[in-house]
Amino acid sequence: PGGIGRHRMSPLVVSSPHAHRPLGTATVMQRVALAAVPGLLALIWFFGWGVVVNLLLAVGAALATEAAIVRLRGRAPIPVLADSSAVLTGVLLALSLPPLLPWWMTLLGTAFAIAFGKQLYGGIGQNPFNPAMLGYVVLLISFPVEMSTWAPALAGGGLPLGETLAQIFAGGPVPDALTGATPLDDFKFRGGLTSEEWRTGSGLAGQFASVGWEWVNLAFLAGGAWMLQQRLFTWHAPVAMLATLAFLSLCFWDGGSSDSLGSPAHHLLSGATMFGAFFIVTDPVSSATSLRGRLIFGAGVGALVFVIRAFGNYPDAVAFAVLLMNLAAPFIDQYTRPRTYGHGGAA
Repeated sequence: PGGIGRHRMSPLVVSSPHAHRPLGTATVMQRVALAAVPGLLALIWFFGWGVVVNLLLAVGAALATEAAIVRLRGRAPIPVLADSSAVLTGVLLALSLPPLLPWWMTLLGTAFAIAFGKQLYGGIGQNPFNPAMLGYVVLLISFPVEMSTWAPALAGGGLPLGETLAQIFAGGPVPDALTGATPLDDFKFRGGLTSEEWRTGSGLAGQFASVGWEWVNLAFLAGGAWMLQQRLFTWHAPVAMLATLAFLSLCFWDGGSSDSLGSPAHHLLSGATMFGAFFIVTDPVSSATSLRGRLIFGAGVGALVFVIRAFGNYPDAVAFAVLLMNLAAPFIDQYTRPRTYGHGGAA
């Protein structure tokens, strides 16, 4: 020990390749939440203060539920909550909910997402399903009317804060003047568009061009592009999902006739398409892990989104498509797993 202090230690020199320290879990979760800010702001701009109320309720419920379950297991909750995974689950679920959803439904869906979508399987890294989408689907199946009631998207619109709080916490039906069909709702239940609507821009074609859903999707696309630049995930799953959805919609698009199943632009910029592609499909725990597997996983989600939208009973289908592919992720990994380093084979 005495000799070490008298000599300057030389730096350690090693040959390449060099391993870089990966980002910590908390850092990744926080950056994903930060990337959702453009989409959050767009939702607030077009749908009002209800989006903020949902966000506060969902994040609070996620933290409280996770803390309670962790304490029941005899563990200290603070270190578990510090990874920010519960916060991100609350954020993602809140961004998926209608802005005037009754408060107790938001709390119920978030508590279910944390308890049954995450902690039931042992916590972060063990869940086979995306927790936020699991909570969303439970609410959609249990309360289909409330979950399909959206305020119309108006630039700078939405109810004032006081009326928003009254609708969310006081209960009761929302007046018809405050609700409206989303582009996917309108398209599905009206059986497509007439050529006149596409030519003149009336009806759904005109609504789609100004309703704001395209701006919400573009905002989530911007957040997703930033996450790609930050290398929080690879491009394989989101690009495969969007390319498959665009290709299938192009194949079945009939120029806006009454038999059309929707144009590629309509499918890509409506509903939760971009949100699902960059914030849900890229979940590293519940999706495939190999590069080829991610391509297959993303393509499967895109195909299921189109099939459910076109032929199923639900206008939007991202949550159902993701959960179905979550079931298939272990099977995909089994047949796309890269070989051991040094033994050849492609990822």
